[in-house]
Formats: sequence, structure tokens, C-alpha cells
Amino acid sequence: MANTLFDKIWDAHVVQKVEDGPTQLYIDRLYCHEVTSPQAFAGMRARGLKCFRPERIYCMPDHNTPTHDQDKPIEDPVSKAQVDALAKNAADFGLTYFGMMNKKNGIIHVVGPERGLTLPGMTIVCGDSHTSTHGAMGAVAFGIGTSEVEMVMASQCILQARPKTMRITIDGKLGKGVTAKDVALYMMSKMTTSGATGYFVEYAGEAIRSLTMEGRLTLCNLSIEMGARGGMIAPDEVTFEYIKGREYAPKGEEWDKALAYWKTLKSDDDAVFDKEVRFDAADIQPMITYGTNPGMGMAITAHIPTTEGMSEVEKGSFEKSLHYMGFQPGESLLGKKVDYVFLGACTNGRIEDFRAFASIVKGRKKADHITAWLVPGSWRVDEQIRQEGLDKILEEAGFEIRQPGCSACLAMNDDKIPAGKYSVSTSNRNFEGRQGPGSRTLLASPLTAAAAAVTGVITDPRTLM
Repeated sequence: MANTLFDKIWDAHVVQKVEDGPTQLYIDRLYCHEVTSPQAFAGMRARGLKCFRPERIYCMPDHNTPTHDQDKPIEDPVSKAQVDALAKNAADFGLTYFGMMNKKNGIIHVVGPERGLTLPGMTIVCGDSHTSTHGAMGAVAFGIGTSEVEMVMASQCILQARPKTMRITIDGKLGKGVTAKDVALYMMSKMTTSGATGYFVEYAGEAIRSLTMEGRLTLCNLSIEMGARGGMIAPDEVTFEYIKGREYAPKGEEWDKALAYWKTLKSDDDAVFDKEVRFDAADIQPMITYGTNPGMGMAITAHIPTTEGMSEVEKGSFEKSLHYMGFQPGESLLGKKVDYVFLGACTNGRIEDFRAFASIVKGRKKADHITAWLVPGSWRVDEQIRQEGLDKILEEAGFEIRQPGCSACLAMNDDKIPAGKYSVSTSNRNFEGRQGPGSRTLLASPLTAAAAAVTGVITDPRTLM
């Protein structure tokens, strides 16, 4: 029988099926951060349980870590309590822990792939919706709830209903200035934030195969924003080249064995998906969001839609969203003044994102009124920025690089956007208050963020390339 890539990995991890119920699925890797793990550890303690396979669990703080003075105690008491609790829990349960200032620390969804902890064919979970990022390596990766985190700690298994499968194919070549982030925002604008609900998505086609590993991680990161359980890309030479030689990747004979298996990880030619969707790469331009969910996006040169043809319900939520953002139906966003620019997050905090940002700001200067937060996704990215001399380019243009963490993606640390201010952000969510109470977020690629940072207004990055 012909199988999809998802089927192959899922079926290889089934422990048992519950009749008319969920599947007991074996989990290869559990990632833990400080926000969704305390109750799971408390539950384990209450039941007197140890972690069943502690060597398969990796812990690090990221959401609450400040992006400056990480060598000093955290000032915010809530953040400090959560970070301290994770350190203690990891020690008590004998788990690998990369704390602040550890050179292996960073955003968990950036560290996993770059250290070779995330590998093709794995099942990977974390108490975080953006776990879908790891699917870019050819893994089945998805976010879980805190009670499920406890279940995996105790048994290395999880009870899960099998999702349906969807393939999204993007044919053709991407145009100038179009990044993986634009591809994701384009798909969401067409499919809405619920267009993939109940599905596990495989991305395919020439435009996907041509993406770098970093680009693929960005794309899979945003799968969850279409309602998908996760997203994945079949591993290929790009994947293998990226993994080879990384710290936790297989070595020697183990590498040869792993590679032989990984090469089988693709959907069979005649595999049938529950749903097929196709887009043409030529239709995708640099994108920007104008509303309060990631599906409210448009080409940067387009105009905000009008309410024509909308139902009363749609119209109500659309108008509420635009009112919050301070925008009008039918208006262009080009030339609109912005206040903050954020480069980072598990969406765009990788080395390639900093290269893209630097390519636009090189030889230019940051606009005076712009506050820019450039936050590497890990200490490894920070190191690469300096090795490649990107820090010099950025500093000459008036930017500073902060310390790794989730930063201004979500208002759980010091990096908050003030009420009413506009932020062009490379993160993944633009909900009301997501970057700080009353903040107004426009999601965009690192190129578009850089263009806004040097001009002070929303700018088509292609005009600066």
C-alpha cells in the first residue's frame, strides 16, 4: 500500500491502538521550556514517578529569559520563578538542561535542529504550539498540553488521535525578495487561520525544495497558524548536508545507517492525501499583515481589502480588527510610519535571517525614531553573526544585537511593545496584545523588517535590493 511520509513515521511509532479511541504513540524527543512544564513536573512528584527515558528529554528556558544582562539575576519575579523552577526540576529528574548563558541555550525550536537533536523520522513533542518547526527536518513534530507533557515524561508515549493528511504543493520558482516567511503568510491569506485544521501538512513542489533548511524551519513553524496539527518537508540532500557533523547527529557507521533510513522518508509516488492544495510561486510577493491574526495578510504593494461581499459576522470581526490596528479598508500600508522593528523568534531568529536583514541595512542607517530589537535565536546564532562579521555591518548601521531568547514575540519578558505603537515583527502571531498590551503588530519577513528599520516606514524591500 502506498504511504505518505506522515504515515511512514506515524506507523513506525505506534505502540498500540485503542479501539474507537486514540493511538498510543512512542515519542523520540520531548523538549521542555519553563512555561508549560511546572505542572507536569508537579504531577510526576505527586505520583512518585521518575522520567521513563530521561535521556530523550532536553530542557531550556526561552520565553521568560531577558535579552540583556543574562549573567545577572532576572528582575521580573514571575519570570525568575519559572526559570528557577525549570533548573530545579531538570536537576531533580536527571534531565539535560541548557540554562541561561550556557552556550547551548536559546529558543528551544532553534536549538533542537542546530544541535542535531532534531532528526528525520523522529516523533517530537513540546508543550508549545510552534513545535511544528521541527517538521522541516522530516519529523512528525507537534505541540502538546501540559498534562500530555507529564504523560510523555512518565511513559515516553502519548495518546493521540491520528490527524488527516494534506499536501500543499508550491510550483515554480520564488521571485526576488520573496522568502519562506512570505510563502507562509501567502498561504494563510488564501487558506485562513483555520484552513488546515485537523490536518498534518506536507509541503512539496519546486519552491519548497529550493528553500534552505532555515527557510523550511520558518515555513513549518507557521503551519500551526493555519490550524494544522503540524507541517513537514521530506528530508533531502539539503537536510542531510545541514545535519552532518552537528553535535548530536549520528557519526561514522551510525551516520551511514541513519542516512540509508532517512532516504526512504518520502511520500510514495501514488500516496493519497486526504486533501491536496496547489499554489503557484509566481503569485507570491513580499507579504505584510494588516489585521490581528496571521491570516490577515496581503502583498506589501496591495491595499487592505474592503468589506464587500462579507457576511455580517465576518464584517464585524474584520472591522474590529482594523479598528484595533488603526487602519481603514482599502488603504495601502506603504509609507505608513512604524515605531518598532523586531528580528527574531523561533520563526526568524536563525543565521540566515540575520544575513537577510544585514543585506538590506548594509551601508544604510537605522531611522532615528525606530527602536530595533535584533535577537538571535540561540548563542550558536550569536556566534555565527560575529564569525561572519554581520555584527559590524549591523552596528555601523546603528543596530545592536541582544542576547538570545523569545524576546518580543510574546509579552512574557521585558521586551514589550508599548500600547498604540506599530511593530514590524518577524515573529509568528499578531493577536491583540501579543507583543504587549495595546501593541499593534505587522508580521513580515526579515527583508521587509529591515526595509522598515532603515526607512522608518513600511517599505517594499525589493526597492532596496
